[in-house]
Amino acid sequence: MENTVLLKAIIENAIDGLITIDDRGIIESINPSACKLFHYSADEVVGHNISMLMPQPDRTRHDGYLFQYKKTGHASIIGIGRELVGLKKNGSQFPFRLGVSEVQYSGRIIYAGFIHDLTREKEAEGKLQDYAALLEEQVEERTHSLKNAVNVLQQTQDELNLSLNKEKELGQLKSRFVSIASHEFRTPLSMVQLSASLIDRYAENQDRESIGKHVVKIKDAVLNITAILNDFLSLEKLDSGMVKPKLSHFNLSEMAEEITGEMQITLKGKQKIIFKHRGPGQIINLDQNLLKNCIVILIDNAIKYSGDESEIQFYTKINENNFSIRICDNGIGIPETDHKHLFEAFFRAHNTGNISGNGLGLSILSRYTGLMNGKVSFRSRVNRGTLFTLTFPLSNNHEQKNTDH
Repeated sequence: MENTVLLKAIIENAIDGLITIDDRGIIESINPSACKLFHYSADEVVGHNISMLMPQPDRTRHDGYLFQYKKTGHASIIGIGRELVGLKKNGSQFPFRLGVSEVQYSGRIIYAGFIHDLTREKEAEGKLQDYAALLEEQVEERTHSLKNAVNVLQQTQDELNLSLNKEKELGQLKSRFVSIASHEFRTPLSMVQLSASLIDRYAENQDRESIGKHVVKIKDAVLNITAILNDFLSLEKLDSGMVKPKLSHFNLSEMAEEITGEMQITLKGKQKIIFKHRGPGQIINLDQNLLKNCIVILIDNAIKYSGDESEIQFYTKINENNFSIRICDNGIGIPETDHKHLFEAFFRAHNTGNISGNGLGLSILSRYTGLMNGKVSFRSRVNRGTLFTLTFPLSNNHEQKNTDH
């Protein structure tokens, strides 16, 4: 008797809820803690099916669980602790952990369910998850901000490096300009000064032959300075975007023959220019002046850097897709280490020695060719000569007409 009273006292004062049901799921007893959890009095639940304390879908499935257990002996809840959701009298729900035990009593089976409220644990767990999610979001935001900052720093670094490289290139360009300009201007100006002094001396003696010779030198020096200034002017126009191709129709081979004739007066010693056109004699549509300047630059260089008895080969060729211009010499050639710098302004190959030049011709040539949608290529070996090729497309932008039409 005393033990029964003690057991009842323990059940009545237990912190966790305790509910007993029969094998049909009918509630036989419920302790105060369970009543408090579900907000029911004992009278409201005793004699009713335990499913009244369950939300859907467990409410519908509960009797099936008991039937299946009695039929197969396979327990889905009994003897196995699991987390469930309880339904309070006011319709609200709460999480709890359920432990079910099977008890044999007076020849029948009773199931005792021990209910531990998990509301606080779940709230704490939810807060912890929210806090973790918040931390993760903050970390992601800061990581993103850090990546953006790193990208900005990298971009700034790249821009600084680019500016530094451009500044270095500009410094080298200025250095080349000062070196070439001082040398190229000094030589013809010195010649002008010397020839003028000599003319003054010969004039006293009426030495016509010597006067005439030095007048020629003065004229050549002035022409040299003029050519240098013209190159500087051409470069300035290119840099300022003032040079725009002006298309016109003209015969390529006829223009090339005219240039060959004009360049005869610039030949040295026994030099020869051999011109040949290959392909049909077609009218091309291009900027004739720019193209002529390109050809003159190449032939002038071939003359300048070749021997007095050398031949300069000049070819023009037209086919279905493009037309090309080739100038080949057997002069001093270009060192391989200088190839990559050849089209830079004010650059001169290291083997040019005392041969005059300002390092602008090929730079201007390259830019003129590009403005006309053309390409320039070359092959060169030291002391074996150089071959330059200019190629331009025969396309809708550069129409061609056959001279037979």
